[in-house]
Amino acid sequence: MNFVIWMLSGALVGRLGYSVAGLNDARAKRDSIVIGALGGMVGGSLVAPLFTAAPAPGDFSFPALCFAAAMAATALFVRNLVLNRRGV
Repeated sequence: MNFVIWMLSGALVGRLGYSVAGLNDARAKRDSIVIGALGGMVGGSLVAPLFTAAPAPGDFSFPALCFAAAMAATALFVRNLVLNRRGV
């Protein structure tokens, strides 16, 4: 269940990042949501256990949710850096 929450929070961060950046093509919106969801999964499942205590199986972890959102934002930032450097 936590994976779904992490993906949804990452997708939400991706959608908000898309809105703030002011991008206007459909591909950028889809890419931002997908990259945000993947960043959320990485943040919640790989990065959060490095810095927080593991919750009991089935319990919700708010710190993991925060790490998921932060990793989603970082993934979107890196994506924008790469695309701006390539001139896309």
